[in-house]
Amino acid sequence: MSKQELVVLGQDGEDGACCPGTVTAPLDEDRAVELARLFKALGDPVRLRLLSMIASRAGGEVCVCDLTPAFDLSQPTISHHLKLLRQAGLIDCERRGTWVHYRALPDTLDRLAAFLKTSRTTGVSA
Repeated sequence: MSKQELVVLGQDGEDGACCPGTVTAPLDEDRAVELARLFKALGDPVRLRLLSMIASRAGGEVCVCDLTPAFDLSQPTISHHLKLLRQAGLIDCERRGTWVHYRALPDTLDRLAAFLKTSRTTGVSA
């Protein structure tokens, strides 16, 4: 077995982080409006759980028939929450016969993740 030195990313002294976050400058108004719309859609526990269930599903999509039983809510209420997630651009759907299949939109989730990611140099601590 060889004893190679492991290189730890972010320890090179340049900026203290391997992948600097995007929270390094104040948001402009348009970006703030866009992100607020996304966060508002996620501001409900049911919608947050629905997005999590959809995004984590193997194969990348899930039938509404598999989502509804996970909640103690009526089918119209679940459909309303899914509609709000769709309108926010977090998910999309496709009708197949009588069932609707939902999938998360990775580009939108990536924009949220990029915003939430902080750089170690910003002084933000957890």
